[in-house]
Amino acid sequence: MASESSTTPQPGLDAVDRTLLSELSRNGRISNTELARIAGIAESTCLKRVRALQAGGVIVGFHAEIAPAAIGLHLEALITIRLHAHARGDLRRFQSYLEDLPATQRVYFLAGDRDFLVHVAVSDAAALRELVSDTLSLRPEVASTSTSLIFAQAAGSRGL
Repeated sequence: MASESSTTPQPGLDAVDRTLLSELSRNGRISNTELARIAGIAESTCLKRVRALQAGGVIVGFHAEIAPAAIGLHLEALITIRLHAHARGDLRRFQSYLEDLPATQRVYFLAGDRDFLVHVAVSDAAALRELVSDTLSLRPEVASTSTSLIFAQAAGSRGL
């Protein structure tokens, strides 16, 4: 079921903004000249709009996406974590801990019966076992974990 925000235009974003965001989400290295051409606006207008989208918190960053396998991280997994009730008072500290783990790719704070979903990339099954059994599961805050291996992933439209 699609969320309302994915089908309803956000206030303050017009068709040109959506074109800019769509193109930038596909290619963050696109030149301002090419981006302006695609959006049908002047280069100076394009630059001002992109800067306004950044200043407004719509564009939160530009980065290189690295293929984990290309750097020796051949196994990716999703780990759900449920914390003990007494540990839920300091969720931000635990989230920071997860973000700082070398294997962490992304951390999601969840609603429902689990507290966190962590996307990790490691070299092999032994490294994943060590991460889950000898690192995460030994934390006093952690009530349980569940691990799912990622066989493949595909990018979606990002709701643009």
